[in-house]
Amino acid sequence: TRDNVNEDLSKSLLPEGEREALPVAAGGGKMVSYGPWRLQEENDHGPEWRQQEDGRFILTFQRLFFAMCRLDSFPMAELGERLRNKRNPALLHQVLLQTVLHPLCKKYPPSVKYRRIFLSQLIKKHEMEGAEPLDELYDALGEVLRSEDSLMCYKNYFLLSGENITLAENVAIISEGTTGLVTWEAALYFAEWAMENPEVFNCRTILELGSGIGLAGIAICKTCNPKRYIFSDCHPNVLKQLRKNIIRNNLLIDSDTWNSKESEIETKSNSGSEEIQSSEVTIFRLDWGEITQELISEIQSDIIMATDIIYDPEVVICLVSVLKKLLVATTDGKRKTSSVVYLGSTIRNPETYHQFKMELDKVGIEHHKMKGPSTEVFPYNKCTKIELLKLCYGT
Repeated sequence: TRDNVNEDLSKSLLPEGEREALPVAAGGGKMVSYGPWRLQEENDHGPEWRQQEDGRFILTFQRLFFAMCRLDSFPMAELGERLRNKRNPALLHQVLLQTVLHPLCKKYPPSVKYRRIFLSQLIKKHEMEGAEPLDELYDALGEVLRSEDSLMCYKNYFLLSGENITLAENVAIISEGTTGLVTWEAALYFAEWAMENPEVFNCRTILELGSGIGLAGIAICKTCNPKRYIFSDCHPNVLKQLRKNIIRNNLLIDSDTWNSKESEIETKSNSGSEEIQSSEVTIFRLDWGEITQELISEIQSDIIMATDIIYDPEVVICLVSVLKKLLVATTDGKRKTSSVVYLGSTIRNPETYHQFKMELDKVGIEHHKMKGPSTEVFPYNKCTKIELLKLCYGT
């Protein structure tokens, strides 16, 4: 299975217990620290140590490649240095085996364009260092060049456990009239925070607004043991892709909230999974302008969460109105104010973000900035300004 393949990979490249310590590069063009991996003479402690260092280095390439990170975020200069010192003649071949030639790439590949550029960069680096010819490198590029481009691609995000989340995404940021068919950085950031704070979501009912293609919710379902997780969005094509991604990651959806025929292929492909799912997973088509008190009472969520939904000043007032309804739900004629909201937002436009906070103040919703995650799990641009807020209704 896909998970077994990745477990075997981590065991083959790193000694037991060291995968969790793997540093991850930022995916948006800005590098973060790779740790003490530069092979200098004074730091060379022998063949076993060098093998472990190469293992970490190769896993960095793997994580960046499967998440389709920008090519300038890869440690290409470090690769060139390692090829020059020739301590590991098979290094480039090992990088190939854990990226383009990996079984996960065969089943859930990044886009054709991305693989073509990635292999071209490896060939350029290989030829610059005057290394011995590597037929597999050119064969892989030939195979990619013969492949047809597609509007969809796959991204794979690795959890600390070694398991990965596989998402089908659109290659374009905006497509079919929506931005919901790609994973945005705040979702990765929020998922990292959630995995550091699983007690927040454990045995709780969670409603996610604007779920998109599902990264944050799938990560929470896999690592935080919620009682019930409700994905929601309003765009039909986003909901369709969201369903497929949820099932692709071995989560079973409540049959009352979806049409099983739409995802029949994925259901069959995952029917042999041995995972035991404790969380009830639901999908709602949710238009913020149509949320009723009856629907809120039916959901009865303890936690409302969302990522990257504060980007358009035209929807700020509508969003605040929805949050107020959800925070001040009425059950059996009594006001319920025990719910909380967690938001992860990339601050692209400070004026829009400030407007959002001002509207919260007007309706009595308190907002508190929270400390972000301290452990880097997913590769993305760590220089992006992302803020976590906790909202509750004022007393």
